[in-house]
Amino acid sequence: MQTLTAMGTDTNQHAARPAPGTGSAAPARRPATEMPGRPCSIAAALQVVGERWALLAIREINLGNRRFGQLARNTGAPRDVLTARLRALEAAGVLTRRAYQEHPPRFEYRLTDAGRDLVPVLNALRIWGDHWLVEEPPMVVEHDCGHPLHVVARCAHCGEDLDPHDPSRYRLRSQAPGWTPAGPTG
Repeated sequence: MQTLTAMGTDTNQHAARPAPGTGSAAPARRPATEMPGRPCSIAAALQVVGERWALLAIREINLGNRRFGQLARNTGAPRDVLTARLRALEAAGVLTRRAYQEHPPRFEYRLTDAGRDLVPVLNALRIWGDHWLVEEPPMVVEHDCGHPLHVVARCAHCGEDLDPHDPSRYRLRSQAPGWTPAGPTG
């Protein structure tokens, strides 16, 4: 079972990860207040992975399809659009590009730590799509024990699983100046 943990405010939650430049290229961080509307990490994440084809490229790279031709074929993305998405994801620190052939130059793509941290998000989207959008799931992702993966949100402190259908068990605590859960103040 994959767990999306409700992170606390501990700034050392990623301290054990390799430093940027060591194959883990961390995305550039910026204040959430630089975004229009409610300051929100979802909006910031969508600026990186919200463009069409971005998450499908990440899906394919995670499945081991790392070369451009594989990505184009398996996503169905137009080649020029896919090129732009891959460059943007590389610039954002979600993936890296490595040469596998010199003449002519050919590259493959690999997920960074930031990219691998999107895998539970991909699984959550797949599960949602299986439940709400398709008659028969086109693929099943299984653990090596042979059973399907499930994604849950779990409290980082007490370990209780979050029931998304019971909003009385969780709340938004706004840390952005001038904002409350209901919206902007004043």
